Amino acid sequence: MAVPQFSVERWVNSPPLTPDALHGKVVLIDIWEYTCINWIRTSPYVKAWHRDYTDAGLVVIGVHAPEFEFGKRAENIDRAIRDHGLSYPIALDNDFTFWRALGNIAWPARYLFDAGGRFVDRWIGEGDYDRLESEIRRLLVAAAPGVQLPPVTPEATTFATTSQPSHLGVTPETYLGADRREPGSFDLTGDWHSSGEYVELAGDSGEIHLPFNAGEVNLVVDPGPSGEAAVTVLLDGAPIGDERGADVGPDAVAHLDRAAMSRLVAGASRDDHLLTLVAGRPGLRAFAFTFGP
Repeated sequence: MAVPQFSVERWVNSPPLTPDALHGKVVLIDIWEYTCINWIRTSPYVKAWHRDYTDAGLVVIGVHAPEFEFGKRAENIDRAIRDHGLSYPIALDNDFTFWRALGNIAWPARYLFDAGGRFVDRWIGEGDYDRLESEIRRLLVAAAPGVQLPPVTPEATTFATTSQPSHLGVTPETYLGADRREPGSFDLTGDWHSSGEYVELAGDSGEIHLPFNAGEVNLVVDPGPSGEAAVTVLLDGAPIGDERGADVGPDAVAHLDRAAMSRLVAGASRDDHLLTLVAGRPGLRAFAFTFGP
């Protein structure tokens, strides 16, 4: 397999790129989705490789394929690119044309091509960053034997020397929309309307009740037509305290101002818990819960 043609909607941070223009460069393609927690956890490594190896002949290209319809909107993806500090070329693959050309199956995925445009390897999901960086270094030297490489990135070094947390027993990703919902995985109170991708609050107030076992809980959520919403976060029936995620204030309220992934719980004990979200404005749409150890 060679680098496919980029039949994408538009480019950010770069004019359109072609396989011919990339000839002679080692190319790392990162298939990503801005609300995907697995990609969010991989992004520091991808950014580090762009930071440290561009001058040595590496080209990093991010290809964004949206999991949800709101991810196709220019204002959402452009803000996500800024929020995540992505400065390398980004191709927006709203129709999954490039995804299919690669035969891709999931987010996130990283595809490595040598300087002749030939496919070398693929990594699906999180982890293996030290081996991927080793391959990048090998290909850069093969392309330019006299190249002076920088030290291995601190990010990959830390990964290689740190024991990684186990996901064993962590609650699996939980979709709220009818298309991928597992019956009994959560409960709703109040007036909610269901669609394929999400549940939407139709009344003036409503609650989502989620049993879980994880240290971290996130929610892909859209505040709705007003562009803002406030959600009170309860853990085991009480306002969340020290276990609150980065997007929850000391008052146990998460203020939402865009369609994105919101960090609700962090550092919870690995026991069975009940998360309750209390919303008070019609239009809020909840898509999926994701978890971490």
